[in-house]
Amino acid sequence: MPGGGHCPDCGSTELVEDSHYSQSQLVCSDCGCVVTEGVLTTTFSDEGNLREVTYSRSTGENEQVSRSQQRGLRRVRDLCRVLQLPSTFEDTAVAYYQQAYRHSGIRAARLQKKEVLVGCCVLITCRQHNWPLTMGTICTLLYADLDVFSGTYMQIVKLLGLDVPSLCLADLVKTYCSSFRLFQASPSVPAKYVEDKEKMLSRTLQLVELADETWLVTGRHPLPVITAATFLAWQSLQPSERLTCSLARFCKLANVDLPCPASSRLQELLAVLLRMAEQLAWLQVLRLDRRSVVKHIGDLLQHRHTLVRKAFRDGPAESEAGEEERPGRGQGPGQGKEEVASRSLDLPEGKRPASPALLLPPCMLKPPKRVCPPPPISTATGDEDISDSEIEQYLRTPQEVRDFQKAQAARQAATGVSNPP
Repeated sequence: MPGGGHCPDCGSTELVEDSHYSQSQLVCSDCGCVVTEGVLTTTFSDEGNLREVTYSRSTGENEQVSRSQQRGLRRVRDLCRVLQLPSTFEDTAVAYYQQAYRHSGIRAARLQKKEVLVGCCVLITCRQHNWPLTMGTICTLLYADLDVFSGTYMQIVKLLGLDVPSLCLADLVKTYCSSFRLFQASPSVPAKYVEDKEKMLSRTLQLVELADETWLVTGRHPLPVITAATFLAWQSLQPSERLTCSLARFCKLANVDLPCPASSRLQELLAVLLRMAEQLAWLQVLRLDRRSVVKHIGDLLQHRHTLVRKAFRDGPAESEAGEEERPGRGQGPGQGKEEVASRSLDLPEGKRPASPALLLPPCMLKPPKRVCPPPPISTATGDEDISDSEIEQYLRTPQEVRDFQKAQAARQAATGVSNPP
């Protein structure tokens, strides 16, 4: 903000406050002349006497800042300005960097880890202020490895004892989808593929919430789920022109990377939508498949709470009731259910029929195969010699004990050596 007064060199009134090494000074924006220099208390003697000294006369005896730390602090400020964060965020990130740098493990770390530390302090600040920023965004800006970044991030949070809330899934969807290059026509994006941002975000959020309700997000990385949900939302808004577009081409048009598990998450979402479509009367006659069900995503999401409950919770009860009502079995009212359950339990665990109506996490519907280690191979043949200290545990009768004592006495007489007591 322009301040009062005139510049002594050019006479301009455009004087602004500038921060230089944490020092407030008044500078002319026209010629660059420093009109008034800020003051610091940096020496022990002057600080003890409550006297202020200018930066040009300060000795910096309070704290010795290494070149590496100065460079890191400068990169923290630069990263905050690139991300256009508020000034309070910048001060907090700088404070975290200084706290982390005091630890010997951080000062002695490799240069790669110190470079990543800059982004970790900025990410922690954004998470604490509920500012939607992903770890992948900072890794892209810093050209950092995601594994190294995540490991350093967890180390700093534990080292400083910070309480960092996790990023809300809805905020992550908005932040991730806002970077898609599909909201305005360009030479690389045909007009038929351009979509309204608000419509696409709204439907993507509904699909991500559906995936969360059906256990498709729990214990998994969220970006592949969001990518699959965004692709389905984009297709369902204009299915006649976009059903022929593949997931890989969609990511290329949007200028985002295709996560490896995104194709699997897409198939799981389509399977959930097909189960929901079976509960709508006007969709049962259409015999939908995983391609045609995309056209009806809007109707399915409109009634998703009721359809999910019917498809995944009421399904087992209805199938068991159908088994009980089958005629010609000579059963009582409650015998059908018991017989079906007993037949399933009699089968081996791997061959029991899994009920498709159960709402369970994918890891329980398709448990991983556990390979049992082979039993250790014994090399004993039975012809091994038995030492005198171990032979007593093999003696069973008094006669065997007497024979053993006679054999020992004969061996002593022949060799002339007595056994130790």
